[in-house]
Order: sequence, then C-alpha cells, then structure tokens
Amino acid sequence: MKRVADTLGVARSNLAVQAAPERIRQRRGRPPQPEAELVAEIKALIAGQPTYGYRRIHALLRRQRRQQSGALVNVKRVYRVMKAHGLLLQRHTGGGEERRHDGRVAVERPDTRWCSDGFEIGCDNGEKVRIAFTLDCCDREAISWVATTGGINSSDIRDLMVESVERRFGLVNKLPKPIEWLSDNGSPYTAGETRALARYIGLVPCTTPIESPQSNGIAEAFVKTFKRDYAKVRAKPDAASVLRQLDSWFEHYNRVHPHKALGYRSPREFRNQIVKTATAEAVGAVRRPNEGTTATEAIGSRPQPPQAVVRSTSLDASAAVDHP
Repeated sequence: MKRVADTLGVARSNLAVQAAPERIRQRRGRPPQPEAELVAEIKALIAGQPTYGYRRIHALLRRQRRQQSGALVNVKRVYRVMKAHGLLLQRHTGGGEERRHDGRVAVERPDTRWCSDGFEIGCDNGEKVRIAFTLDCCDREAISWVATTGGINSSDIRDLMVESVERRFGLVNKLPKPIEWLSDNGSPYTAGETRALARYIGLVPCTTPIESPQSNGIAEAFVKTFKRDYAKVRAKPDAASVLRQLDSWFEHYNRVHPHKALGYRSPREFRNQIVKTATAEAVGAVRRPNEGTTATEAIGSRPQPPQAVVRSTSLDASAAVDHP
C-alpha cells in the first residue's frame, strides 16, 4: 500500500479511506433544535427595534424567556439563526477622526457623577425639537430631561438640575453629599446663575476641555443611541408628535434598552440590582454580632418616578431614595 501511495503521490491514509466501504457519517452531539419558534421571536423583537444587533436581541430574548420560565438560548445560536435568515445588521466599519482622552467618565457607584448634554431632532416639516438630559455615569439611567421647540437656555438647565435631584432624592433643599455635574462649555451650562444654583443644591459643576466632546463620552454615546434607536426609526411629521413620543422613548431606554457596559442589562435593571445588593449587605451587617459599628444604614428601593411630558413639574415626596 505504501508503494502504491508513493507512486500516486497521495497519503496512505487517504487510500485506506477510499478503499474502505462507504460509511454513514453520524452527527456528533445533540440533534439540531427546531428554529421556527426562535425565528418568530427574533423577528417580533426586530420589528419593534430594527436597529438592534444580535447581542441586544439576545439580551431581550434572555429577559423575555426568563420572565416566561422558558429555555434560555445561547448568543451564538442567535447569531447563527439571524445570519442564516438575513437578519443581521450591516457591520459598521467606523470612520472619521479618532479622538482619545486619558480620563475615565464612568464611575463605580450611582449618584457620584451625573453628566448632561443637549441635542436636537429634526422633523419632516422642518421643525426642530431641542432636548437636554441628565444621565447617571454609573447606571446610565436618564434621570430627567427637558424639551422645547426653541433654544435650550440657562433657565431650562436650572430646571433640569432641580428635577434631577428631586427624582433621585425627593423634595430636598440640598443633596446629602456632593455629586459631580459634568457638561460641555455651552453657555446654558457655564452661566453664572446655573453654576450658582448647582453649588447651592450640592452639585459640583465640571466642564470638559475645549473641543473635547469625548471627555463627556457617556452623554455623547447616549445621544447617538437615542437618535439611532428611537428618533431615526419613529414617525416625526412635526414637533408636536415628537414631544408626545419623547416620554415613551426615554422610558423604553431606561426600562428595556440593553446596555453593553451594564452587561446587556437595562439601566433600571442595573440600578435595581445595585440597590438590592446594597440592601442585602446592609441587612447582613445589622445582623452580624460584635461588629465595630453600632449602626448600619439600610438602603431601600425607590418607587418608579412619575412620567415626564415635556418638562417634569410634579414629583411625589415619597420618591426619595436612600442614597447608596
């Protein structure tokens, strides 16, 4: 056999396989699972969020099946099924000038640093809706927002500051501890009255370097997400229709949107998990005997904040949350 293989210039093992009787190849591992149901679920999710890629679709599927006590599905299988049915998004290769900065915007604990920025949404009839928002740099929750068809001015930013504090801490005159307020150098943020109010209620105004939007990267990323996943794929005939939809868009972002930096959990899921963990640790510390401390502060979960329309005006005093 070796001499024949050498003469033909092929491997001896190849000749042995060809000379052997044809064998039926059996699939190793588990049999393939039916895909019709999974494809239907994926298509239903994509119909609601057409800008979501396979990782966010997988996060929604995982959350949905966990709520229904169903079998969880692997992210690789979601990718394979979406690829086979042409449901993947076109890969974005990037482009433009890359900007870097040496600092770190994200923080480890909620209510340590808030960031704020403004952007505008163009309507089909040429009208503009201008929006300013507050975002927590830890849990990424959009705490509060204001919107107008005019320009965002310092009065709007001051209202935004007060509403953000009241949504997180209730009707208080001053924060229990200082929180950084990160923004760009726009005139509504650097106005003397705005900075004076910030210091009065316990916020610490911080501004990014000139021509360095990446220094407020969390706010910039939120603007990109909001425009791509909501404004771009929803009807915008005029400013009035956009103002009516803003509340549901912000609520969907806080409650549903899977965030990569949060392990593909929504901001509210992530924040609730932090509160739950802090509560368990505090209760455990209270029950632990012979510890050095005499009292431990337990952290409670807060009720859902009231819905904003164009600008939040009424807040329940019971919405105060013990700050972790």
